[in-house]
Amino acid sequence: MLVYILRRLAQTVLVLAVTSALVFAGIFLVGDPVEMLVNPQADQIERDRARTALGLDKPMLVQYGLFVKNALSGDLGTSFVYGRPAIDVIVERMPATLELAVLAMFISIALGIPLGLYAGLKPDTALSKAIMAGSIVGFSLPTFWVGLLLIMLFAVQLGWLPSTGRGPSVDVLGLELSILHWEGLRHALLPAFNLALFKLSLIIRLTRAQVRENVLLDYIRFARAKGLTRGRVLGVHLLKNIMIPLVTVIGLELGSVIAFAIVTESIFAWPGMGKLVIDSIFQLDRPVVVAYLMITVAMFIVINLVVDVLYSLLDPRVRLEAAKV
Repeated sequence: MLVYILRRLAQTVLVLAVTSALVFAGIFLVGDPVEMLVNPQADQIERDRARTALGLDKPMLVQYGLFVKNALSGDLGTSFVYGRPAIDVIVERMPATLELAVLAMFISIALGIPLGLYAGLKPDTALSKAIMAGSIVGFSLPTFWVGLLLIMLFAVQLGWLPSTGRGPSVDVLGLELSILHWEGLRHALLPAFNLALFKLSLIIRLTRAQVRENVLLDYIRFARAKGLTRGRVLGVHLLKNIMIPLVTVIGLELGSVIAFAIVTESIFAWPGMGKLVIDSIFQLDRPVVVAYLMITVAMFIVINLVVDVLYSLLDPRVRLEAAKV
């Protein structure tokens, strides 16, 4: 296990190096930040002075070399807009995005697995067919359109939930979390459900497919032949085996929820990392964009590693030490 983890960490360094080069080159080619930051009435001397102060007067390779040198010491650059370390700006917004992603995945898991189990165990009932039809709708509807509908229905028409912003937060070990406050939770419900809809549909369909496949296998028939109760057969034998692929998918989807919460955060004005990076792209704040993508890639890698470890714990046939990586 230790050897496998060390190999994965070595791969992480290579992935981050390649990602940083691609992202830096792509951001370098998109516009001139000086045009966004300097007063349009400024003369060329002032523009050149600003470009020198931001380090944009050097060739791209020199800029990238300086970025790598500073990144090795934990410095991902200084934000052009905020005038602060880019990583500090992102870390400030990270709790908002993480709590939204965790709440969205909790909704997906809490609803998706039971609904998928029912649809798999009783596929011919009207409710099962309605569940599967609803999952298709969840796959098909665009996130931004669903978000607008949720705002119109629950915030404008019914007035049950707030439509935008993040509510009051509670300090937990230095992290400001709003979902632990009732008013903050009310603010988070709409964007979390909007973010969870696609993942909920995915978990429902995957759970149903796994149930339909496993109920026909010999180990389920043997468990029933031993006289075990239906609850034990489903809760101990069936659920444990279908959780193996589910854990993999859920782990990967958690990473995608964190990375692609941009649309939801923009619609609901949620002050997370996604909204920050959108604003930074429009403002050509290169350090923030590069730092965001680097942090997101690192989070993906860590989540994948945790998923692989959990997979080995759930399935004893998996031997990570012998994995070819």
